[in-house]
Amino acid sequence: MVLLTWIAEVADEPLVLEPANRRVEWETNTWSLGATDEDRSSLSVAEVVAAFERTAAAIRERIRDLSLSEVATFYVWHDKQAGQLRCSTGSVPPDALPFNGTYVASDDLGPVVEGFLTDSEPGFIAWSDLDDAQSLLGQTKTELEISPFGVWVSSVGASD
Repeated sequence: MVLLTWIAEVADEPLVLEPANRRVEWETNTWSLGATDEDRSSLSVAEVVAAFERTAAAIRERIRDLSLSEVATFYVWHDKQAGQLRCSTGSVPPDALPFNGTYVASDDLGPVVEGFLTDSEPGFIAWSDLDDAQSLLGQTKTELEISPFGVWVSSVGASD
């Protein structure tokens, strides 16, 4: 189960918490995880969720052992365009994650993982699913419907 190994390894990777330099945090603490067809068909949502929960707990322990006082959040999302699960740790609360798009923070990782595992063509987006750029030019911001994506969040820093 390659995916479970990669998820576990995230807990031991370099970790930088620098509220003054979010770019360094993002570049150091963000991971992209893919899955083989075998992993997609054989892993359960519960197994992948449990692996991420263990990783969040390990990161929480690392931060406590270092006596860091920053608020920190470990978070996971399904990047549909890349066909990957992505995870990161940042010195931000769950409502201030560094995304350009609209997201919904949740403590339920199941739907994020399920969407990833059941993606039959990871990274493939049909032309019919893409909006025509010309039609977007004529719409106002209020007419554009932006669909938020789900992000699992876990507090791993001194926010408690």
